[in-house]
Amino acid sequence: MIGAVVLIILFQIVSSSLSQPGLQQFEGKYEEIGFYRNENNTGPVLRIYAIRVLDSDLVWMKDFADAQPHTKYGKTLVFFFSDQLNEKVKLSPQEPYFSEDFREFLVAAYEKTPMGESRFQVINP
Repeated sequence: MIGAVVLIILFQIVSSSLSQPGLQQFEGKYEEIGFYRNENNTGPVLRIYAIRVLDSDLVWMKDFADAQPHTKYGKTLVFFFSDQLNEKVKLSPQEPYFSEDFREFLVAAYEKTPMGESRFQVINP
């Protein structure tokens, strides 16, 4: 009886773990046009993504940004640019993180702070 209960619980854990949606749910909605990660593996890790949006729905943007890797005490930034931007974005670890020439194409910005709080801000809807 105990073995059957353990097997049922184990089956539930495995099936729910394997059925979680991954980044595949966002396919066709974005294109990565820039990425930066600092070399620091022992301290705060800074990850910055530049994403060209192919679908302007703000809900998936926030969900996509929430799904990006984050390190405790690190910072994750995701910048969403309109599909009118047709070039790669060079990112740097200092603000403003990208060239001011691209500011007019910025649709939204996301930040996950070192303590894990997230902020999503719409810039140019």
